[in-house]
This record gives sequence, structure tokens and C-alpha cells, in this order.
Amino acid sequence: MNDITEGLRAAFWLLVSFDAELWEISLRSLKVSLSAVVIACAIAVPLGTWLAVQRFAFRRTVIAVMNALMGLPPVVVGLMVYILLSRSGPFGVLGLLFTPTAMVIAQVVIITPLIASITHQAMRELWAEYHDLLISLNTSKWQRVRTLMWDGRRALLTAALAGFGRAIGEVGAIMVVGGNIDHATRVLTTAIALETGKGDFALALGLGFVLIGLAVCVSLVTHALSQTERRGRW
Repeated sequence: MNDITEGLRAAFWLLVSFDAELWEISLRSLKVSLSAVVIACAIAVPLGTWLAVQRFAFRRTVIAVMNALMGLPPVVVGLMVYILLSRSGPFGVLGLLFTPTAMVIAQVVIITPLIASITHQAMRELWAEYHDLLISLNTSKWQRVRTLMWDGRRALLTAALAGFGRAIGEVGAIMVVGGNIDHATRVLTTAIALETGKGDFALALGLGFVLIGLAVCVSLVTHALSQTERRGRW
């Protein structure tokens, strides 16, 4: 109980004192995670919607594999990205290892199946409702995908927020590919792991509370901007 109290006190002091290192780490965490979510959504949302509309051979297999990839161990993803970006790897010449870009790549690999799977579930139900209408209008595949994405945008927002929550809380993969380098690749989760290893549980808890607060603030801002819960509306 004392550790939790000290953690709350540490979090409050870090915030009110405008600790420069805390803000630097927090902004880097936000930048990396939001970048990963934007890229993952650009891939996963059209893919999930297309899988709901299109019928082809081995479709069920593709969907099953996509759902299975949601359980990818982050450390294994980090190891794979590390090998690809290392000097002996195929993309080593780009010099991306131990940079925020490498962390974004790892997070994209982790959250893309999650967003695609949630999107597919939501769009499949919407497609069952819109199927006859869109077919009767002789719409193209792309028009059907765009229509479903627009009408299901609130469900897609939920998928994006789920991806963001997974991304900003990730530690294993980004520790491997980022290296937890001070003033370069250190983010809130890796800083928490570092402080815990050093035995500074109060500071680790303080950073943890800041991380939770950051995730909640992003979610509230997103809902406010999208007006998903306007007054007088179910």
C-alpha cells in the first residue's frame, strides 16, 4: 500500500514540476504509438472490410490466420524485426535499428492483426445488413468497402483505440528493437521496466500512472472529436 501511495505522490510531483525528462518520454511514447496506429489502420481497416465483402478460395483460412496473429508474442515480433533491421539483415543498410522508426515497425506488426480482426467482425455484421441494397445498386467492390467503412466508422474508432491501447502498453518488442536508449528510444513502458529493475518502485508506479492517464486522455479526446456520445443520442 505504501508503494502505491508513493507512486501516486511521485506521479503528482512529476506532473506539477513539469519534469523535462517525463514530458520528453511521454511525447515520444505518444508519437511512436500514434504513428503505429495510423499506419496499422491504413492497412488493417481496408483489409478487414474487404474480407467481409469479398468471397474467394481459402477465405476462411485467411481469416483464421489473421485472428491467430492477434496472439503473436511481442518479444518474438521484436526479435524478427531486430533480425530484419540488423546489419546482417536484409534491411540493415537503412540503419533503422535502435531508432523510433524500428519501434513503430514492431508496433505496426503487433497491432495490425488486432485492428483487422475487430474491423472484420464489425464490417461482417454491417455487410449482412447492407448486402442486398449495395448489390441491387450494382456497386463496385471498392464502393462497397467505402460505404461500409463510412457507416461503420464508430466501430472502426473502437478498433483503432484497441490498437492504440495495445501499442502504448507494449514493452517487450520495443525494448528489443529500440534498446531503451536515453533521450533516443526510451518510452514510458521501457522506463517503467528500467526503474523497476533498479528497485525504484515509487518512480515506476508514478510513470505507470502517467501512462494510464495518457491513454485515458487520448481516448477521451478521440471520442470528443468524433462526437460518438452526443447528448440526446443512444
